[in-house]
Amino acid sequence: MNNNAILRRLRYTFDLNDVSMMRLFSQGGYEATRSEVSDWLKKEDDPTFLGIVDIMLARFLNGFIVEKRGKKEGPEPKAEKRLNNNIILRKLKIALNMTDIDMLDVLDHVGFRLSKHELSAFFRNDTHSNYRPCKDQVFRNFLLGLQLKYKSNQDEEASNA
Repeated sequence: MNNNAILRRLRYTFDLNDVSMMRLFSQGGYEATRSEVSDWLKKEDDPTFLGIVDIMLARFLNGFIVEKRGKKEGPEPKAEKRLNNNIILRKLKIALNMTDIDMLDVLDHVGFRLSKHELSAFFRNDTHSNYRPCKDQVFRNFLLGLQLKYKSNQDEEASNA
């Protein structure tokens, strides 16, 4: 998946407005402007579309971790210059304080079956013999499962208010 699609999905899933997005970037170490955020969220066929590079998405995800879990003691984590699905999946797992069982439950929401061993292979060091790259199909289903889980929770909370 491309970074812009991931950013759009996360914005929709967690109901983030422009101000929230700018705050998350700031917490990740980058002062994003409203126009930058807007251009990153546009579709590829829009003339003002701006592709978001890996390091910017990493900063957003680091800010998402800080927002959800709180600031960690010590130096701020460095934003990765290169991202892949495994790194993004790990950052989402940390931000949402998920266990392996939680993640498998999210995948189960969309009918995607994965064993605990297959999932743990995504979080291993890439030099480990049992490391497996997280394919787009798994990652896409995980994002869809998050959307179903968190968006339906937000809709229930709004109807109860």
